Amino acid sequence: MRAPTTATVLAASLLLAATANAQAPQSFRVISPVFGQLVSFAMPSNFSAVFENTKGGHYIREAVLKGETPERWTEMITVTGEKGMTLTSGSSPEKFAGSIAGGFKSACPDSFAARSLGATAFGRFEGFVAVIGCGRVDGGPTRHSETALLVTLKGTTDYYTIQWAERGPESDEPPVNDDRWQARLRALSPIELCAIVAGEAAPYPSCVNKS
Repeated sequence: MRAPTTATVLAASLLLAATANAQAPQSFRVISPVFGQLVSFAMPSNFSAVFENTKGGHYIREAVLKGETPERWTEMITVTGEKGMTLTSGSSPEKFAGSIAGGFKSACPDSFAARSLGATAFGRFEGFVAVIGCGRVDGGPTRHSETALLVTLKGTTDYYTIQWAERGPESDEPPVNDDRWQARLRALSPIELCAIVAGEAAPYPSCVNKS
């Protein structure tokens, strides 16, 4: 069992007006240094970070709905980083997404489903977007389904992912074709990678001003 992080997440949280839908949670601009770059996206304000860890060349940070835990959650937004992965021969955002999807499929070969949303440019950086899921997962408090919006990005030297996962009742097939995944991609936008400027601290004005 992982303990929640006690470290302060290095992020800039700039309140964004929820003009599109007055009922939608307001969002905060989150900017975090992960290996060689700053990772920036919008996170709904009803999420809070509960776990963060760097181990070797692997980074992960998880946020869940307020009041939930890393073990018991219904929605989770995860940021990951893979240091130096752009140096891997033949790597691409699509192949990276495929390897993550393969991990899902190995956990639920009989109820796995995936939907490609295609290659996407995030500023000048290549990316790929997909929805992947398991209809039945035995891990966690009870058997459940788990579906995730998956965004992979190829940075200057490192690869990154932003994932928005949801747990629900077990089913024969996860809801990968639901319109809410496109809506969640819009909710996370703008997604950007920025250069780390020597001596610059949060709120990272060089990245804020980039938008």
